[in-house]
Amino acid sequence: MSSGIAERWKVLSGSDNWEGLLDPLDSDLCRYLIHYATMVGPASEAFINEPASKYVGLSRYAKRNLLANSGVVKGNPFKYEVTKYFYAPSTDIIFQDKGYMVRPARVDAVLKESNWIGYVAVATDEGKVALGRRDVLIAWRGTKRPSEKLANLTFTFVNAPLIFGQDSNPLVHKGWYDMYTTINQDSQFNQTSARDQIREEVARLVELYKDEEISITVTGHSLGSSMATLNATDLAFNPINNNKDIPVAAFLYASPKVGDENFKNAISNQQNLRVLRITDVNDPVPTLPPPGPVDGTIWPIFPYVDVGEGIGIESKKSEFLKPEIDNLLTHDLMLYMHGIDGFRGSQGGFERQGYFDLAKVNKYQDALKDEYRTPTGWLGVKDNGMVQQEDGTYILDDHEQDETF
Repeated sequence: MSSGIAERWKVLSGSDNWEGLLDPLDSDLCRYLIHYATMVGPASEAFINEPASKYVGLSRYAKRNLLANSGVVKGNPFKYEVTKYFYAPSTDIIFQDKGYMVRPARVDAVLKESNWIGYVAVATDEGKVALGRRDVLIAWRGTKRPSEKLANLTFTFVNAPLIFGQDSNPLVHKGWYDMYTTINQDSQFNQTSARDQIREEVARLVELYKDEEISITVTGHSLGSSMATLNATDLAFNPINNNKDIPVAAFLYASPKVGDENFKNAISNQQNLRVLRITDVNDPVPTLPPPGPVDGTIWPIFPYVDVGEGIGIESKKSEFLKPEIDNLLTHDLMLYMHGIDGFRGSQGGFERQGYFDLAKVNKYQDALKDEYRTPTGWLGVKDNGMVQQEDGTYILDDHEQDETF
């Protein structure tokens, strides 16, 4: 139970590189991985992706209500307070001269040049008891906007001077590095980069809790895992408040590859950084990107390489799922958590631990067998955000105002 996690959090966060915990999957680690995957969900589910909305690109909920309204508070001992939303520029990264890719149907849209892409949270006093320390959590969502899809397709490599210093050897994916580091002065949300927004908030929290045991955990799904990889690497190589004793762990779900062999080696040699990739063997996304050249050249091309430790789950082994699920649909974050819950490693088969609610398997798609009588893709927003006024008319009102960014 949670007491085991509180006592064992260091090994569960990779202090021993998860030695002896992955095959078969340790029960506490199973619950731990489902916990951090669960915390990614709100960043995706609360994102307003309706082009007709005045608030497209923002969060549906204020920070104070994000976790509760996303269904990750009830029955969950691992309590957090969301302290910061962070944003990435939505500039067309491939065709810089063609301007912004966010083109809302409404001319009065609040946000045209940035998108909300994740949040920073910190364990509450209650959460600290269950987690065993004051955990600072950074959660990144997956791809939502057209500009992000273009960033994903920018396969060229660049150096990462803001992470590794000038003239450094590691090469990383240009599209994701640009999203992480770019400033857009035209946006009220990106006067500073996503990198600096996160670092500033984490520094504030580290200072606030400097007399306690602190950890930094970075997590994400799909594109969010790529961004989390860069973010965690940055936080380890450039320690917050120069505190090299704070451990940094990254839990990456359905992550594409982010860098070259030098990038992998740099991460492997970093003492206060641990990375665990969770990959469904039928999911094609973690096999990407294809090899690419250094930006500005066409040859030679270099392969992208996996980093850290890895677990290869297979949700299709579950007897609870319809057998005809397409491989691409295994990319679903809910199927990842279901797959983790039943993972048996080299023992084969599938055996639910019961740490993940079976009803959530159908949250995004029609995956459960009909006998479980769970609605298909049941996640939704009431009336698509349309709210009736006193005079009987309807307006699109799908955003809760926040006190601060």
